[in-house]
Amino acid sequence: MTSKKMVSLVIGVLILSVLLPVILSVWLAHYQAEKDFINDLNTYGERVIMRTKRVVDQAKTALVEIDAYKGTPCTEDHLKAMRQIAYVQRYVQEVIWLDGLKPLCSSMESKSTQIQFSPPTRTTHDGYRLWLTSENDLGIKHNMVALASKHHMVMIDPNSFADVISFSSWTIHVALIAIDSKKVISDNRDFDLALWQQAQREGDESLIKNGNLYDFRNYPDLGISLVIWASTKPLTASWHRQLLIWLPVGILISLAGAWLIVRELRRLQSPYYNMLDAINDRVIEVYYQPIVLLSTGKIVGAEALARWRQSDGTFLSPDMFVPLAEETGLITRLTQLVIEKTFDDLGPWLNCHPEQHISINLYPDDLTSTVLPTVIAGRLQQWRLSPSQIALELTERSMVDPKSSAQALDAYRKAGHAIYIDDFGTGYSSLSYLQDLDVDLIKIDKTFVDALEFKHLTSHIIGMAKALDLAIVAEGIETESQREWLNRHGVQYGQGWLYSKALPKGDFIFWAEDNLRKS
Repeated sequence: MTSKKMVSLVIGVLILSVLLPVILSVWLAHYQAEKDFINDLNTYGERVIMRTKRVVDQAKTALVEIDAYKGTPCTEDHLKAMRQIAYVQRYVQEVIWLDGLKPLCSSMESKSTQIQFSPPTRTTHDGYRLWLTSENDLGIKHNMVALASKHHMVMIDPNSFADVISFSSWTIHVALIAIDSKKVISDNRDFDLALWQQAQREGDESLIKNGNLYDFRNYPDLGISLVIWASTKPLTASWHRQLLIWLPVGILISLAGAWLIVRELRRLQSPYYNMLDAINDRVIEVYYQPIVLLSTGKIVGAEALARWRQSDGTFLSPDMFVPLAEETGLITRLTQLVIEKTFDDLGPWLNCHPEQHISINLYPDDLTSTVLPTVIAGRLQQWRLSPSQIALELTERSMVDPKSSAQALDAYRKAGHAIYIDDFGTGYSSLSYLQDLDVDLIKIDKTFVDALEFKHLTSHIIGMAKALDLAIVAEGIETESQREWLNRHGVQYGQGWLYSKALPKGDFIFWAEDNLRKS
């Protein structure tokens, strides 16, 4: 993946890193508030069910105790036993002796009125009959829950089922509904039975309506359905409180994540990654500046020069990106790209013109590379070219350590490549390494060519090269007078705008073919 794609990815991650923690903190605040709200409802509902079971268990205990009485029914001893149970058992309102479905006496009356209960609503799994009824032996119209064994019945006020204190910070309401009769047994606030009927039809366990959250639970063993509900206004208030806790945390995480990603983004947008992308995407082009015989103007070869086109169409100067490549450790990859493109561009042309050559620049790190010799050898074989058709140029600063350079240069020379010294006279002491290194040609820097008429240093450089039996190329020739002077002083080759600027592949081949036809 290129750093451009990485930058796009990182920007996307940056946006997520800013938004996601904030969104997550809002969600967590709502989740926590809702969780607390539901927990309170669940806790209250569990307590109501515990109370209901306790009341029912107490009613069954009362029936077991009174059924243990073996005396004559409705006698004073029997009435006393029933009154004691009603007195001791907190939730039992009345104990009644039954003859079938007809009450004969109770803990409240020695002799009951002439009524008869309807058949029971249901029978529990352990054999007790159960009613939700307003019938009683006192003639009072009040819904009661009745639980009966064979001969005894206990009456329970259904309000005792829902008489549970809520410990939450908001008001919770409850309703108990008889599943069989579909009637409200008990509630601590008026409940719309239509909501329960809707939930039963649609199988809903909860619903929000009219600003309330309703929770429905069925307990078939008890024959009841429990409905718990509360206003959602406290939920909103709780969410706002939770937001005050979670939102700052989310913002801090967002800022920390953004800082880390911005730092990574700056790294990916650094010159190193821009250069790496340019190499990987092979957008760096190679231009070719002809090298000619000064005596005739005939082309003998060319120098391969890297050109980096920017997004606005302009070219970045090699004086800027080559040092960058050296500083960032990318110079050898850049050199390999130039070598590969040179062969791709001019391999067929060089094959047709075996007397022509291309010189390619090497840099200090390139001399220790084991990859470049292999790449050059492979491409020479691919295009069936002679090693002499590829010359290697080194700047004087590549010779800081002539001993380490000598071994690599010797290997290239043995492979058949000519060795050029570029920008001669601008770097380190020239004579010291020219005496130690086996080179073929020196290139006089443009600064000395520009000063031919004012300084005599150029003639001294030419004399030194002749003394060492080295060929000479003069760079940056722009005028005919410069060409004449250099030719007169024994410089064999030249390059510069007098002949041609550096050209892209197609233009160079056209220029070279035209030059060869005219020569």
